[in-house]
Amino acid sequence: MSTFVLVPGFWLGAWAWDEVAAPLRAAGHTVHPVTLPGLAERAGEAEPIGLAEHIAALADLLVREDLWEVVLVAHSGACVPVGGIADRMPERIRRVVYLDSGPMTDGGSVYDLWEPDRRAAADASVVDGRLPMPSWADLAADGADVAGLDEAALARIRERATPHPAGAYRDRLRLTGASAALPQALVTCSFPLAQVQAMITAGHPWFAGLDGPNWELRELPTGHWPMFSRPADTAAVLAELAAL
Repeated sequence: MSTFVLVPGFWLGAWAWDEVAAPLRAAGHTVHPVTLPGLAERAGEAEPIGLAEHIAALADLLVREDLWEVVLVAHSGACVPVGGIADRMPERIRRVVYLDSGPMTDGGSVYDLWEPDRRAAADASVVDGRLPMPSWADLAADGADVAGLDEAALARIRERATPHPAGAYRDRLRLTGASAALPQALVTCSFPLAQVQAMITAGHPWFAGLDGPNWELRELPTGHWPMFSRPADTAAVLAELAAL
């Protein structure tokens, strides 16, 4: 059996993994869904909250719960703190899994990946150091597909979402390379695996190294939030990768 640490993307807390954690636990796995500082039940924590605080929270979890051989899962923008903690504590990690996400490079940030108009819109929306969840239309325009989610699901996510600490997506990730050889995996959901493979072959910088021997690639066709649209299948693919 495996130990999973599940880190949700922007605006979400540990609650986002409820329907993924249940079947994993039923199969005998140990599961630790994460709420990062400033989000969900931790929304009342005071600023400043940035990438360093998010990485520190993951480090605290690994040490506090004495976790080893961890399957560390990053959904969407959680790729940055997950990449950070894997680099800082690689001895505790068995595999890193990027769920409709991908590894961040040294010196990069999520903010850098956005087009100038999106950065401007985000900057204008920040209130008290935190970015509210944009409209579904704006998210879809940015490639965050809502396929597989009905109106009730969209309303439930919207109701429970909390503004995201701006420092966490603006801060740049610094890496030593300590985690480069770890077994890693990418599960693509909102765009075809064939497209990812084509970009790897073409040498696209976002996918550099994903053809290495320590990488596994999987496809789970759905929208950008597979933990809501296909939770049982998300659990199944995570369990499959953990067993490799």
